Amino acid sequence: MREQVASRVAIVLAGSAAVTPLVLALAIHTATRRRIVSLPEAPVVPTLLVLGAEVLADGRPSRFLQARLDVALALYERGGVERIILSGDGTSRFYDEPAGMRTYLRDKGVPEAVLVTDPLGLDTYASCERARVQWGADRVIVVSQRYHLPRALAICRMLGLDAWGVGDVTARSSPRTWAHGARREVAANLKLVWDVVSRRPWLVGGSRRA
Repeated sequence: MREQVASRVAIVLAGSAAVTPLVLALAIHTATRRRIVSLPEAPVVPTLLVLGAEVLADGRPSRFLQARLDVALALYERGGVERIILSGDGTSRFYDEPAGMRTYLRDKGVPEAVLVTDPLGLDTYASCERARVQWGADRVIVVSQRYHLPRALAICRMLGLDAWGVGDVTARSSPRTWAHGARREVAANLKLVWDVVSRRPWLVGGSRRA
């Protein structure tokens, strides 16, 4: 509880107009760094939350998304995982991140019963909030690229989710795309403050919660 309160204070204070996005990024990194671990260090948690990313025109995961799914697969094969929430944009019949994620893991041998698709995880905040409310998760391991995890874990903590993060680093071999994603996180932290302070409504069944 003290850790959660301290994190809340640090993030909200850093989100004031008096500080720069870089200071906010530093505050978020400080608040979450102990919860970002390597695969061997990760606790055994029954629920994984895999955050979506681009799928190709034929439905296959992009390189970055495939790397996330490979981390989730390794965690599953280690044992103890009962459910993998695949959260992303699945609102169009022509573009469905969770469906591509599901097919990839199913083809790797993960049973259908373990895979839960969330097509309304339209951004990181929605994915974390819906994992808690829609799917009843209270303790999760979040899987994404390493640079994405501080913001994702900060959101989880502010929403009351006990979350750890295991991040992919293999995508560093695409340095330009990796650097673009890391820069994007600095700006996205400002949105994090608005989302968690305002408790932005989450989507359920295509409708926003009042």
